[in-house]
Amino acid sequence: MRRDQLEHAIRTACQIIGRPEVIVVGSQSILGTFREDELPADATMSVEIDILPIADGNAETKRLADLIEGAAGELSLFEELHGFSIDGVDMETSALPEGWKDRLVKVQNANTAAPTGEPQFTDWCLDKEDLCVAKLCAFRDKDRNFVGALVRAGLVDAAVIASRLPTVPERYSVERALNWLAANP
Repeated sequence: MRRDQLEHAIRTACQIIGRPEVIVVGSQSILGTFREDELPADATMSVEIDILPIADGNAETKRLADLIEGAAGELSLFEELHGFSIDGVDMETSALPEGWKDRLVKVQNANTAAPTGEPQFTDWCLDKEDLCVAKLCAFRDKDRNFVGALVRAGLVDAAVIASRLPTVPERYSVERALNWLAANP
C-alpha cells in the first residue's frame, strides 16, 4: 500500500458517506506518519484500508461503515479498478487505548482535496504506538509481524506500546500481548 492509495481511499470514503472527515484505524494508518519507502515490507502489505466514519453514536457509525463497505469493500468494482479495498468499521472493531483521539495524526493535502483543489477531506490516522496496541490486541500472525517489523526498524517505541496496552477496554485481554512484546525486543 502506498500513501497516494491511502489518500484516494480518504477521498472516496468521505464522498461515499457525505462527510468531510474519517479515521483510519487499520494497519494503513501507519502511512499517516511514515511514507511507504520508510517502512519495512511487513508494514505495507495489506490491500485494505479500515475506515472508521466519524458520527454521533456507534449505530450511525455502523450505518456509514456499511455504506463504505458496500461501495468500496472487498470484491467491489472499486477494488477491481484500484487494487485495494476500503473496509468500513465501527467503534467495536479496534482495541484503542485511553487518549487515542488526542494523538490522531492529520492527513490533509492536495490529494485529499475536492475537484476544485480546495482542501475538503481530512483523515485522522492512529498514532503509531496506538496502532500497535490495536494490532497486538487482535494478535493475529499478520498483526504480530506488523508490530515486530516496526519495533525492529526502530519506528515505534515498545515501552510506549507496553504502557498503553493496559488502558484498552476491559473486554480485551492484554496479557498475551504484553508477554509477546516483552519476548520480542
